[in-house]
Amino acid sequence: MISYDPLWETLKRKGISTYTLIKNYSFSRGTLDSLKQNRNVSTATLNDLCNILSCRIEEVLKHIPDE
Repeated sequence: MISYDPLWETLKRKGISTYTLIKNYSFSRGTLDSLKQNRNVSTATLNDLCNILSCRIEEVLKHIPDE
């Protein structure tokens, strides 16, 4: 499973809110909802997040092995 828990920690650490992602970077509420629910998002979205946050992919997502 892919978890986006690191994303929320990174946003908090960098002082960026989900409102900022929506208003300043044109993120849709649907995309943010998908991230909150750990659903699939495109690699383009992941790339955008890494660029906006100036971070590595590990600061956006983590892999949790299936049991």
